[in-house]
Amino acid sequence: IDEKTFNIDPNEIEKLITPDTKAILAVHVYGTPCDIDAIQSIADKHGLYVIYDAAHAFGVKIDGRSILDYGDLSVLSFHATKLFNSIEGGATFCHTQKICDRIQSLKNFGIIDEETVISPGINGKMNEFQAAFGLLGLKQVDQEISDRKKLTEIYRLALKDVPGISMQQDIDGVTHNYSYFPILVESDSYGCTRDELYTAFRECNVYTRKYFYPLCSDFKCYSALPSAKPENLPVAQRVSKQVLCLPLYGDLEEGIVLNICSIVQQIHLLCKQGSDLWIQ
Repeated sequence: IDEKTFNIDPNEIEKLITPDTKAILAVHVYGTPCDIDAIQSIADKHGLYVIYDAAHAFGVKIDGRSILDYGDLSVLSFHATKLFNSIEGGATFCHTQKICDRIQSLKNFGIIDEETVISPGINGKMNEFQAAFGLLGLKQVDQEISDRKKLTEIYRLALKDVPGISMQQDIDGVTHNYSYFPILVESDSYGCTRDELYTAFRECNVYTRKYFYPLCSDFKCYSALPSAKPENLPVAQRVSKQVLCLPLYGDLEEGIVLNICSIVQQIHLLCKQGSDLWIQ
């Protein structure tokens, strides 16, 4: 992955392409756009599809254009933890009628009409209650993004001088949605590890998330694959052991955000003093 965005590094793609490769699957991690131009250039060169996991990227734009316009397919998640949600579900965006028809078939058991079933499929239809919930959510999602932006700016200002804590910044030309607020904890400079900070937060009744940890490549079902070897994923391995997503939602009080930042600052000071005492 790329050091700054945590997205797929285009410089590492081409050497992995084989005659069996059909598509490039890239993730807009935390809603930060991938290097879409570089990825599309590689795909065009090798005749590949581009599929984007845009689960985090609702409302994100590049130079005023929706992130969902790029690639051959993009998939959103409407899970309850997402910026915009319908309790559960999602949406797939495509650009050709052929792919659209295929998606419609797959999500409806492979059924075309009352007498025609063209292939196996799944029950991927959204129910009416989820749709109604989502429609209500659309009315307030712009305000939610605005509120999260303000809180993100508070986090960045309060944490910018804490040694060993780094944060992602806005990218020029990108309309961000502020889905998450991840920090990286560099233990040598900060004084303790990400896991120790996570534990300290729990003792203060603050629930953070090691997101994403562990890596998919560490799971038993994938770890035996040659591509899953840790030496093939040096940046991802490091980031997964340092990343911590702090609380972020529109109704979060500014005072609580400042308290969370204060905990980060105090834990740093205690660790540097060699104290094993957490916040009193």
